[in-house]
Amino acid sequence: MKKRPRSRSVLFLTSNRHKFAEAQTILKPFNIKLIQKPAKGIEIQSDSVEEVARVCAKDAYGRFCVPLLVEDSGLFIGALNGFPGAYSAAIYNQVGCEGILRLLAQERRRFARFVCALAYADSRGVRVFKGIVSGKIASKIHKGAGFGYDPIFIPKGHTKPFSAAPETKAKLSHRARAFKAFGRFLAKQAKHDTR
Repeated sequence: MKKRPRSRSVLFLTSNRHKFAEAQTILKPFNIKLIQKPAKGIEIQSDSVEEVARVCAKDAYGRFCVPLLVEDSGLFIGALNGFPGAYSAAIYNQVGCEGILRLLAQERRRFARFVCALAYADSRGVRVFKGIVSGKIASKIHKGAGFGYDPIFIPKGHTKPFSAAPETKAKLSHRARAFKAFGRFLAKQAKHDTR
């Protein structure tokens, strides 16, 4: 009988309970146990979600000295020259989905993409795993599950936004792609370390 690999624990620095629950679900098949820590490392001003996550993870590892994850995501809207981008969380807190729809009220080009940068720090350094999903901004807010910009983001090839199709989000989201890449990496690393 094949022995199941030992569960690995990783600290996830986030105060967002929705994000933590989503990450837990994605990483469960990889036998990775996440521990939520509502703390963040240094917050830098950058247009790059990758740079924000990398610097934050490096700083946090210097303080906690345990394997940890930091995630930064952004909604990049073509007609708004990539806005809100790396500032998506702050903009959402100020204007919400309603504000984004007002900015796009007269706009026919509604292309957008979600980008997730997941930075993992351990004694070997910092690695960044990226997930991207393309789509468009809906013309109205759709109710349902999800959080953040989920009620207005429709992934390419679909007709419903993430909030109205949680099963689609679970498979296709930028966060799902980044966390699955991380899960595969850690599983491969664990195999290599036991040789």
